[in-house]
Amino acid sequence: MDTFASEHICKSCENRFTGLYCNRCGEKVILPANRSFKSLLSSILVAITFADSKVFRTLSYVLTKPGFVSAEIAEGRTVKYLRPLSLFFVLNLVYFLFPLIQLFNASWKTQLGTTYGKMVMTMSSFKMVEGGIPTDAFELLYNETTVGYAKLLVIVFAILASLPLNVLYRKSERFFTDHVGLMVELACFNLFVNALVITLMAKILPIGDLLNENVLTVLFILTNLYFLVRSSAIFYHESGWRLGFKSMVQLAVLKVALEAYRLILFLVTIWLM
Repeated sequence: MDTFASEHICKSCENRFTGLYCNRCGEKVILPANRSFKSLLSSILVAITFADSKVFRTLSYVLTKPGFVSAEIAEGRTVKYLRPLSLFFVLNLVYFLFPLIQLFNASWKTQLGTTYGKMVMTMSSFKMVEGGIPTDAFELLYNETTVGYAKLLVIVFAILASLPLNVLYRKSERFFTDHVGLMVELACFNLFVNALVITLMAKILPIGDLLNENVLTVLFILTNLYFLVRSSAIFYHESGWRLGFKSMVQLAVLKVALEAYRLILFLVTIWLM
């Protein structure tokens, strides 16, 4: 009997239909051939190669044409690319396996070195006394706890960093979510370039001692300025002196947004420990 001409009852919504897909909910009819070992291998191969191609394609554009993927997604062309937020979680998973540079995951010692470090020490001391936890154990517990929240709260950084874009590019045909998407793409760029690549280089080359705070600050400024200038030209079609001026304003805002994000991350972590 021809499967395409046969009538089926949908397993999900109980709708009667002909063909392989329910015309109401889209559920597929599972045939005996779909349960074979060959079919399983084929599905795994398609899933891996399709996902990998989207990851590598999206990442290559993030590095070479910042803002292009966000522009494509904002204009409704999404099939070829991995959304920046999904790409961030992929990179995050790799980064947290061997972190060296503290960007979106801020350890307890990193938090102590911020402008609100005294508050961090005061609240941490209260938590240690309250729970009877020694300093070493508290630091270990904090670092293990904050990793999970750092992955979830990156959207907070993206929202904070996108706020000035709503003002700087208020005349552009971009919505609030478009600005946020671009900043998530920036987070992906930073995670790959300023965390993963530098970490990998430090593992392979004897440059660990050279990566002091001043060197990392210069790298952060130069790489982010590159992203901001290129993305503003591609995503907002900005040019001329306005492009340079607005990129410098965004760069200053990034520093403030990152500091505010880390503060929020600390408060969430210490509260939920």
